[in-house]
Amino acid sequence: MLLFRNDYSFGAHPKVLEALCATNLEGNIGYGGDVYSDRAKDRIRQLCQCPDAMVEFLIGGTQTNVTACAFLTKPWEAVISPATGHLNGHEVGAFEATGHKIIPVEVGPDGKLTPEMLPAVLEWHKDPHLTRPALVYISNATENGTVYTKAELTALSDFCRANDLLLFVDGARLAAALTSDANDLTLPEFARLVDAFYLGGTKNGTLFGEALVITRPELTHDFFRMKKRMGAVMEKGWLQGVQFEAILKDNLYFDMARHANVLAGRLQEGVKALGLPLMTESCTNQIFPIVKNELRPRLEQVCAFEDWCPFDAEHTVIRFVTCFHTTQEDVDALLSELKKLL
Repeated sequence: MLLFRNDYSFGAHPKVLEALCATNLEGNIGYGGDVYSDRAKDRIRQLCQCPDAMVEFLIGGTQTNVTACAFLTKPWEAVISPATGHLNGHEVGAFEATGHKIIPVEVGPDGKLTPEMLPAVLEWHKDPHLTRPALVYISNATENGTVYTKAELTALSDFCRANDLLLFVDGARLAAALTSDANDLTLPEFARLVDAFYLGGTKNGTLFGEALVITRPELTHDFFRMKKRMGAVMEKGWLQGVQFEAILKDNLYFDMARHANVLAGRLQEGVKALGLPLMTESCTNQIFPIVKNELRPRLEQVCAFEDWCPFDAEHTVIRFVTCFHTTQEDVDALLSELKKLL
């Protein structure tokens, strides 16, 4: 069975496992108060060129989104999200369960939120009987495989700062975004434009773990208490520090993402050559072919993929995802199977 359903179907990069095994029985302080976590946090601050940033490790993307967004908003405040945003559509109401509201905004096929989409939302919510929009949530890469350019993120950042809105970026696939051919942002430039984001590890080489970065120290008071309240503090916290220290050595974190992007590009070009249309042109490690419904059961016999959304009565958008462990042979085998089925 070919695995293209997601980018967390495999365990961890061998260098992560080597580091975990090497430290397994040495003994460490719990709750993230260990030297590995300290070193990994310092390395992230260096990479972001944000020496005063708060860095905290959490376990998964949904947990990080919910914990961070709830921490950064008051009880009567709301989050603006693309309707396609993971926080809005794929987290079982976890953020709403904290007592907050999400204001979804319809976006185009690229999944991107733009400043032009926001004034009407702010105008409507001037009514004091409504929740106050306080934070804008976006993903980079987006749920549709696209990335924000420097001009796009700068425009959104400027709008947020002019309108007293925090800007939070879901970074589950941030490595994929920053290593995309369509990207023109460095990590330090990106960090300066947003108030909080995270470096996703679960989808890029670690067993688990996300590194949350809040770039403004005045926003960070008592975050650890919030993290604890949300059940997000690991007793064996050094396991996260060890993993992030390992993937941040020798550019491994970005090399793994670039590898996944290159193979996704090969797959996307192959899919197009077979005559399959795409929902959107992706520049990262997710691609979205449109297939006839009758093809899906036969494809399921040879490949794990995800149904993304209906396209029309006779077609479905499906998703293929590559990862650090995907090989060129995997991609070519999938294209060969698709050719047989078409």
